[in-house]
Amino acid sequence: MTKLIIQIPCYNEEQTLEIALRQLPRSLPGIDCVEWLIIDDGSTDRTVEVARACGVDHIVSHPRNLGLARAFMTGLEAALKAGADIIVNTDADNQYEASDIPKLLEPILQQRAELVIGARPISTTEHFSPIKKLLQKFGSWVVRQASGTAVDDAPSGFRAISRTAATRLVVFNRYTYTLETIIQAGRQGMAIASVPIRTNEDLRPSRLVKSIRSYVQRSLQTILRISVIYSPGRFFAALAVLAGLAGVFFMGRFGWFFLQGAEDSHVPSVVLGLAGMGAALLLAIVGILADLLAVNRKLLEDVRRRLIELSLDGAASKPPCDATQRVASPLPADTKATGSNTQTPCSPKQPL
Repeated sequence: MTKLIIQIPCYNEEQTLEIALRQLPRSLPGIDCVEWLIIDDGSTDRTVEVARACGVDHIVSHPRNLGLARAFMTGLEAALKAGADIIVNTDADNQYEASDIPKLLEPILQQRAELVIGARPISTTEHFSPIKKLLQKFGSWVVRQASGTAVDDAPSGFRAISRTAATRLVVFNRYTYTLETIIQAGRQGMAIASVPIRTNEDLRPSRLVKSIRSYVQRSLQTILRISVIYSPGRFFAALAVLAGLAGVFFMGRFGWFFLQGAEDSHVPSVVLGLAGMGAALLLAIVGILADLLAVNRKLLEDVRRRLIELSLDGAASKPPCDATQRVASPLPADTKATGSNTQTPCSPKQPL
C-alpha cells in the first residue's frame, strides 16, 4: 500500500488554513491512502481547532514557535512514523495549486526522482515585484551552482519527498528549509526533479520575507554555510589559493624593486607576502582537517539514517485510511499530540 501524507507547517493560520485544506485531495491515482498532517508551530490562535474541524488526520504541536525549518523537520519525522511512503509539503496560505500535487508525485511514482520541487511561474506572478522576480531567479541560479542540480525554483516550498529521501534530510538552519534541503540533496547525490506548478492569489503577506535585504542576507548565509558543511576542502582550498596569490604578488613586488636596485627596501611588501603565504598554509591545513570532519559527519548521517530505517521497520503495519480508526502519530522530541481527528470535515473532500 502506498501512503501519501500531505503536511502543512502552521503558525497562526486560522484565517487561511481552512481555504488551503478545502483544496487538498483525499484520493489520487497511484496512491492507496492520502492523509493530512498539520504542524502547529506554537500558534496562539485557533489554528488547531480549524484543523480538527476540517478533518485533519494528524496534528503535532511545538510548545512554542521554533520557526519554519524546525516545523518542516518535525513534519517529516511525524509523517515517517505515521507510515508515509511519500510526503508532500505545502503552505497554509493556499499559495500553491493543490490540483498540481499529481505533477509532484509522478516522478517519484515512476522512480525517476526522490525529491521533486514545484516551480512557480515567477515571471507571470502578478503579486511579485520586479526586484523579487529577479532575486528569485538569481537565488535559484546560485543554488543550482552550489548543489549541482537543475532546480528551477529553489525557494518553492511545494515539494514531494520520497520516504528514503526524508530519512536522509537534516536541516541545520532555523530560518528556512527550502535552499538547504536542495543543496544537501544535491551533495548527497539524490535524484531531484523540477516540475511546473500553478499558484493562487496571495491571501496574506509573506511572513518569511520581511524585507528583501534580510531575505537575501539570510539566503546567502544559508548557501555559504551548507556549502562549507558539505565541501569544506574546496572552500578552504579556494581561500588558501587567494591568500597564496596575494603573498606571491607582494613577494614578487619586493623582488622586482630589489632587482631594479631601488633604494627603498620595501619591507612592507615582504611582510605582506610572508603573511599571505603563511595564511595560505594555515588555510590549507584547516581545509584538510575540515575534510576529515566532513567524512565523520557523513558517517554520522549514515548511522542516523540507518537508525531511522530500523525504527520504522520495527513499527506496526500502516493503519488504514479510515477516519474512525486513526491513531495519534508517534512524535519527535519537543512536540506534543493534540489528537487525531474523527470530526466531520469542514467541507466535502473531492478526489482529483
